Amino acid sequence: MSDRLKELREKALSLPLTPGVYVMKDEGGQIIYIGKSRALKNRVTQYFREAGHTNVKTAQMVSRVRDFEYILTDTENEALLLENRLIKAHEPKYNIKLKDGKRDPYLKVTLGETYPRIEHCFEMKKDGARYFGPFTTSSRAYALKKSAEKLFSLPSCKRVFPRDFGKDRPCLYYSIGQCCGLCTGKVKEKDYRAAVKGALLYLNGSYAEIKKSLTADMEQAAEEMRYEAAAVYRDRIRELGRLTEKQKIVSSPDTDADVIALYRAEPLSCLTILQIRGGLLCDSENRFFTLETPDDSSALTSYLLHLYMKKADIPPLVLLGEALEDEDSAMLEGFLREQRGRKVTLSIPEKGEKKALCVLARENAKRQTLLKEKEHERSDKTLVALASRLGLEVLPQRIEAFDISNFGGDNITAGMVVFADGKPKKSDYRLFRIRESGGQDDYASMREAVRRRFERYLDGDESFAPLPDLLLLDGGVGHVSAVRGVLESLEDKNGVPLSALVPLFGMVKDGFHKTRTLTDGENEIDISRDRALFAFIYGIQEEVHRYTYGSMSKAKSKTLKRSSLEEIRGIGAKKAAALLSHFGTLTAVKKASREELMEVKGIGEQEAESLLAHFEEKKKAKEGKTK
Repeated sequence: MSDRLKELREKALSLPLTPGVYVMKDEGGQIIYIGKSRALKNRVTQYFREAGHTNVKTAQMVSRVRDFEYILTDTENEALLLENRLIKAHEPKYNIKLKDGKRDPYLKVTLGETYPRIEHCFEMKKDGARYFGPFTTSSRAYALKKSAEKLFSLPSCKRVFPRDFGKDRPCLYYSIGQCCGLCTGKVKEKDYRAAVKGALLYLNGSYAEIKKSLTADMEQAAEEMRYEAAAVYRDRIRELGRLTEKQKIVSSPDTDADVIALYRAEPLSCLTILQIRGGLLCDSENRFFTLETPDDSSALTSYLLHLYMKKADIPPLVLLGEALEDEDSAMLEGFLREQRGRKVTLSIPEKGEKKALCVLARENAKRQTLLKEKEHERSDKTLVALASRLGLEVLPQRIEAFDISNFGGDNITAGMVVFADGKPKKSDYRLFRIRESGGQDDYASMREAVRRRFERYLDGDESFAPLPDLLLLDGGVGHVSAVRGVLESLEDKNGVPLSALVPLFGMVKDGFHKTRTLTDGENEIDISRDRALFAFIYGIQEEVHRYTYGSMSKAKSKTLKRSSLEEIRGIGAKKAAALLSHFGTLTAVKKASREELMEVKGIGEQEAESLLAHFEEKKKAKEGKTK
């Protein structure tokens, strides 16, 4: 054993046998690994043993450690949470990067309200609501919300109850029997609460309990000769069967569990979580790793902690496809129990039905890994073909594309989309509001957007740090020539013009608005004969157009909403909102008298005169045009 390891081991042997977090540092004092333990002395001492480590990643980390620090905690759960926060803050080289995922979709039932509703959201709060999720996609969350509302006839409108009772006639959903008509004010609160309770059971996956309850209600209604009510319950039972018939039965009806398995491979690995509720496979989640696969018990425990910190619905049973160290298993089980507020059993089954579920999860992880690898292979082939066709020196792993969109000279917007390894990387998308280039000058607007993007890079802005391997413009020779001048005028810290570092091409559209050729400003490269390459470039063209045009439309919509009343002297955003709230429509505002206008809070005689004069001027101008 080297002197360095002996010193570190002696320091580790002096640690207490209490919970805490340890921080490994390299020769320069940089944090390279953060871990946790219920007994610091035992865990940290293991790193500096004479026999070494069979795990390559752990061996590499230990070889770089020159010192370590530690933080004591009162409980094991505190150690888990502290480790998670420190990893996010420092992002050590040998820890898996933990991302917050602030846009994870959830559903929440607003139980704190008199008449609870089901809402879609992206964050859990301590507001008395019941949360479900996170879901793998927003579309999955919306579909579940819609089916729960339909099954239990809950309102999906934006009306506020009881404030809006009787204000408007019931909507179409009430007419076709898909809403209870809460807006009529005739639905009893206890009946509505019973429907919400059913929706909670449905969102939780308790289908057997729902069917049992609905069947009992149907039979009771029939005995009391309330045949219309019995028919409603019958229809709900049928709808429940229709909604669940596509879900696979994988276990006994009383099984509520998450099943977790990890398939390790090179260069890609996959962690699969199967959500089983009432014996049915309700949902599955796949997480992919490349260089950061959880390759030991501690890393896997930390990653599972991160996942379950965000979960709103933790089941009473969590099954793992591989064993954890006793210490990690106990800590994770304790954390899950605390998060759920009730008992949670963490189990690594060795036989029987539960073992079969773990095998199913691992087979799913393996299948997803193979599918993802095939996607990568197709993408790589396309990128190789693109590099070959354009004569690029490197594979274009990062592609940036720009487009310009405007509306009558206003709200000129440049959009930048990014494709990394052939896939959209939406976190790197950027918008540029064109400020300097007045009017509808696409060339000037494109020059400004590209110049601002690369000036941010040269100024050291990390969000613009990676230079693209390929820069594409939605345009032809004129756009390329305009932007090439910008790249030639900008130099990196070594004095090299960016035009020598960033390959530039324009996407030339044909008569069908599709990119069939690329141009470098002098030559045109035909891509129409390579179907995969054509589809790839066309996809980039469509994505940058969608992103840019969509963003411009939102900006223009805001301007139009603002300008209609706010362009009148003395009328700002608050007064305009007050007028519309009081009269309901812009037409009603135009028809109002001076006295009626002055009834609105904030509208005095001067503002009323301005409004009347403005509307009269508009009226005369319109009459003049028709003559």
